[in-house]
Amino acid sequence: MPLLSTTSMNGNMDNTTNNADASSIGITRVDFIEDLDKVMKQQHQEESNVTPATSASSSPSLPPTNPPPHVHVPSCFEQLNGTTITTTACEEGERSWVAPASRKSLRTHNPIRAIVDPIMATSIKSGEERGDGKDQISLALGDPTAYGNLPPCPAIISAITNAIQSPSIAAGYVNACGTPEAREAIAKHHSNLVMKDLSEEDDGIVSSVRPDDVIVANGSSGALELALTALLDESSVLLVPRPGFPLYQVIAESHGAAVAHYDLLPNNCWECDLDHMESIIFGTIASSDDKKVVRGIIVNNPSNPTGAVYSEEHLMQIVKLAEKYQVPIIADEIYGDMTFGCNVFHPMANVVAKMGYAVPVITASGLGKQYLVPGWRLGWIVFQDSHNGAIQEVKNGAQRLAQVVLGSSHLAQVAIPAVLNPSNESDVVSTALWKSAIYSTIEEQANLLCGLLNECHGLGVIFPEGAMYAMVRIEVDKFDDLIIDDVSFMKLLLEEENIVVLPGCAFGLVCESDANEGTAASTYVFRVVFCAPKRVLRTASERISSFCLRHKRLD
Repeated sequence: MPLLSTTSMNGNMDNTTNNADASSIGITRVDFIEDLDKVMKQQHQEESNVTPATSASSSPSLPPTNPPPHVHVPSCFEQLNGTTITTTACEEGERSWVAPASRKSLRTHNPIRAIVDPIMATSIKSGEERGDGKDQISLALGDPTAYGNLPPCPAIISAITNAIQSPSIAAGYVNACGTPEAREAIAKHHSNLVMKDLSEEDDGIVSSVRPDDVIVANGSSGALELALTALLDESSVLLVPRPGFPLYQVIAESHGAAVAHYDLLPNNCWECDLDHMESIIFGTIASSDDKKVVRGIIVNNPSNPTGAVYSEEHLMQIVKLAEKYQVPIIADEIYGDMTFGCNVFHPMANVVAKMGYAVPVITASGLGKQYLVPGWRLGWIVFQDSHNGAIQEVKNGAQRLAQVVLGSSHLAQVAIPAVLNPSNESDVVSTALWKSAIYSTIEEQANLLCGLLNECHGLGVIFPEGAMYAMVRIEVDKFDDLIIDDVSFMKLLLEEENIVVLPGCAFGLVCESDANEGTAASTYVFRVVFCAPKRVLRTASERISSFCLRHKRLD
């Protein structure tokens, strides 16, 4: 007799058995229904012999009825999402049951973990244990505080210290969308960003972000999860950059939405390939599946993993495309004004304001990267609607969803007005000075690491314009047969030099032999983070240089 089958994620029935022991007893759906029918008939017969209840209740007083020993009545877990569970016989004659994971959890996969974890599982961090004295150096982790050389903003530390010493110590619950002080500070900050970016030619444009347009979340990642959950469903298509931060895809696919990757152009400072972007949108509209709808375009500026900072002109081109096809923009701007040299950060909301609010923008940002407190999980989303209120319902939905987790830490939110809306001029000045010094240090470290790596055999750095990352090209034809792609490069570098980098495929890049030259799909790369102290970056560069020379192709 075949065991009960299990429903797969796509709804098809997998007729293979589970891992139960061969001696286990299984029942089919037909057997179960027949047995359950017998139980119901028996219960009905017993009910007819029972004296009606004499209490105020209208329900009869029934004696307990037990099903036959071979019948397992399914629990709510077994019926979840239409999934049926194989039942097995225990030694005592009882039946075991298994609670299935939700479909959402089964759809949730982080590509970085899938690629990196198997490689890192056997790595040895200690140089003493390795026997070569090479302690592990990570150029992979996007945490600016990891090495302790970049301290958090002092104003944030002072704000939290003072809050702890106050009578209330910010211990109570707050509005699920954030404290009034935090939301007001964020609203004022984003309004000022827009107004500051306007020129005399833009006179007459008014931008006023209201506190009600703001939701404080658990980090910028939590903010993105909240925004995308309110925006997407199973018929949705979300456009995400390639290479790009994997979280966008993870969140979208966890909700059953489809993800379409638009290319970034490595030979053009990683700008968005607008032709490719439009072809995806148009192709979705023209497809035979009329249920699929492009619900959003993710634009990450400054960019992780590329370090790109987009010009205002390029952002305007994106807005025109979004307006043409009536697609909202989700702007991931967690790195904000962390830019290098003459590069200037232009918030997407500013660009849209200048263009007449034709497109709605949902901005995700936070304090984590700009003020060096990523572990405090202080992020937010800001809704700037179009002139016709295109995303009002999305905002309402996000506000309802925020009530599920009751927002970010009350204590941590004290830091938001302390840096975005300081109460006195001295705090404004001190925070600005700190920020300038930290950004200069990060830029110096970027120049150092990228300059040294660019001199390595077979490598070419695409120099960053901001954020904390750079992408490094791998010219695989200049290396021996052991290095055939970005993953083999990363794996060997870890084994031989104990240096950790992230391969381009972790960010969606899959090199294709027939790809057009100059596109992301024609390039093997790896990502580095340059937040470590200079001495660590020099050591890492020396090891990478030695590695590249060791694997230099001789023919």
